Amino acid sequence: MENPPKIDGVLETALYVADMARAVGFFRDVLGLTPMLETDRLTAFDAGNRGVLLIFLEGASRDDMTSDRGTVAGHDGSGPVHMAFAIGADSYDRWRDHLAAMEVRLRGEMTWPRGGRSLYFEDPDGHVLELATPGLWPNY
Repeated sequence: MENPPKIDGVLETALYVADMARAVGFFRDVLGLTPMLETDRLTAFDAGNRGVLLIFLEGASRDDMTSDRGTVAGHDGSGPVHMAFAIGADSYDRWRDHLAAMEVRLRGEMTWPRGGRSLYFEDPDGHVLELATPGLWPNY
C-alpha cells in the first residue's frame, strides 16, 4: 500500500462551551486571541502559526450544515477536554504572572525531560488548557 500524502499540521481545534459570550471574553481578554469570525454558534480565533481555535456553543453544531457551497459535517462535544498552546521559553514566567494577575488559578506546572515547561489552567467551561514551551515533544 502506498503511503498517504503528508499532513502539514493541525489547522483547527474545537472546544464546546455553555456560554459563548463568557468563553469569547476569556479567550480574547485573558489569552489575547483575536477573533476572526463571530456568530451565535461559533467564534473562530487566530491561535498563531496558522492555527485556529474554534469555540462552538454546545449543541449548536450537531446537525450537518448544508448550503449551495457544500456541507459541513455535524459535530459536538461535552465534558472537559485538553488543548495546549505553544509559547516561547522566554515568555513562560510572564505568562504565569499574567494568569495570576487575571485571577486564573493554575492547576499545575511541569518540567519535561526534554527541557520544555508547561502551565495548566482551566477556561470558564472547565477545559484544561496548557501553555507549553519548546522541549515538550521531539518535534516541538
